[in-house]
Amino acid sequence: MKRDAEWSAVAYEARDLEKILSFWADDAVVIPSGSPVADGKAAIRAFVQGALAVPGFRIRWTTTKATLSPDGKLAYLRSTTETTVNGPDGKPQTMESRATTVWRKDADGLWRCVLDTWNEAAPAGGAH
Repeated sequence: MKRDAEWSAVAYEARDLEKILSFWADDAVVIPSGSPVADGKAAIRAFVQGALAVPGFRIRWTTTKATLSPDGKLAYLRSTTETTVNGPDGKPQTMESRATTVWRKDADGLWRCVLDTWNEAAPAGGAH
């Protein structure tokens, strides 16, 4: 969860593409809501570059639950996410979503995300 919180902070700063990308494994898959799957680091790089180019883009998330595999090599995390972009009037608009990430402890001892997917959050008062 600590590494995930670090990633959220780096992503929110939206300054260092390489640092943002370093949290994904080379064989990671990103499945964005309503967009094509980004399979592998090159596709994820293009996806992130596109997001960072959107006027007013900011993203941050908070992990709400983490589950570790019995062997300590995989974990899945659930989180809530806020994504902000400039609307048609130029004013920031924030959307809420929910995400699931799967993390793997790589040979170098670092945890890296291998699967990242999200969708829109339920309307206020709806089921989550």
